[in-house]
Order: sequence, then C-alpha cells, then structure tokens
Amino acid sequence: MKFDVYCDESRPDLLSSKKPQSEFMVIGSLWLRTESRDQYKQAIHKLRDQHKVGGEFKWKKVSHSRQGFYIDLIEWFFNQGGQLRFRCIAVEHKKVKLRKFHDSDQELGFYKFYYQMLHHWIFDWNEYQIFCDYKLNRRADRLPVLQRCLNNSNLSSTILNVQAVRSKESVLVQLADVLTGAVSAQLNKALNEGTAKSAVVSQIERNIGKRIGHSVKNEEKFNVFMIDLRGGW
Repeated sequence: MKFDVYCDESRPDLLSSKKPQSEFMVIGSLWLRTESRDQYKQAIHKLRDQHKVGGEFKWKKVSHSRQGFYIDLIEWFFNQGGQLRFRCIAVEHKKVKLRKFHDSDQELGFYKFYYQMLHHWIFDWNEYQIFCDYKLNRRADRLPVLQRCLNNSNLSSTILNVQAVRSKESVLVQLADVLTGAVSAQLNKALNEGTAKSAVVSQIERNIGKRIGHSVKNEEKFNVFMIDLRGGW
C-alpha cells in the first residue's frame, strides 16, 4: 500500500538558542493513503470556500475572525477516523546534548529527531512519500540522507522520496502545521484563556478525551511522542 506523509515543525530554533523562550521543539506529521490525497485536498478547499478563507492557513494565523474555520477543520480531521492520522515528536531542548550526540550540529540533531518521528510509523510492505515543509539547510544533503537512513532501517518497506515542499502550495502541510502548532502551544504553556487558539486546542482535547500530552505507543489517531532523552527502560 502507498502512503503520503506531510510534515512541519514548531520551534526548531530551540536546539541552538542561547536564550530559549520555550521548552519543547515539536515536529509533526500527517499520514494518509496516497489514493485519498485528492479527496482530502478537495474537502479542505471546500471548507476554506465555506468560510471564505483565502491564502495559506497555519497555526500562526488562528484568530477570532477565522475561529469557525479552524474549529471545523479540526472536526473534519477527527471525522476521517483512522484513515487520516497525526503523529508528532516533542523534544525537551534542555535535555538535548548536541556536543555529545550530534557533533555540536543543531541541524544534524534536528534531522535525527525527524527520523525518530517517522521511523516508528513505517510498516512492512508499504511504500511512502514524505513531504517536508521547505527549510533552508546548511547542508543540501539532509533530506537524501534522511531518506537513506529510513530505507536502511526499514528493509521491508520503501521510502520512495523525501522532498521539500513550500507550505503555501500544500493544504495538507498546512493542516500538519495547525496540528503541530496546537501541540506545541499546549506543551509550551503558550495559550491564553478565551483566545481562538485556546478554543482550537480545546476542540482537539475534546476529541482525544484528554489534555494534549504524551500518548501511548499504539495511539493511532493523534499521537504525541514525548521522547525521553535520559535513557533507561
């Protein structure tokens, strides 16, 4: 079976910041069958038309004037059941040891966590296309290396490509941005009561039946992987 994965991130600068304003970096991903791609894109465009939302939508643009659209978008996502899934990894920046484990390279560390987010949801005998929100990297080979590492560690599946796309050109990357941003806002305690963003997070939490936080491994619809960097078992 063929799958598409659409990815985005929140607060990647935390890994190298000398004056961090938040605790967690979050990398998120939206998973769907390739055959469903056009159907989902059309449904999201229909929602945008109904709410008269033009241009790119993203977490930073959640506002009272567009709250209805974002609430309906969240409900639409959950109404798709297990056919449309979200997974993210949350990394507590103060526990990341860049010098010891990542050659003092923030970019290398970032893509190692990207690998961890993707690897555990890749299953045997499937094919995957992975679309990452465009990011200007210091090294041009980051995505090809990520693809090679995923293929090497998943020998019974195939990673067809890992490529960058600009979020303004993909409503599925934009949806990944909204879900990733919501998780990041809640984990980083960046929400103010009575705001549109708080309402969107509350809508997610009503659907998952709990406060956004670490998920059990087999949670398939809305999975938050808060990686433990201390080791142990």
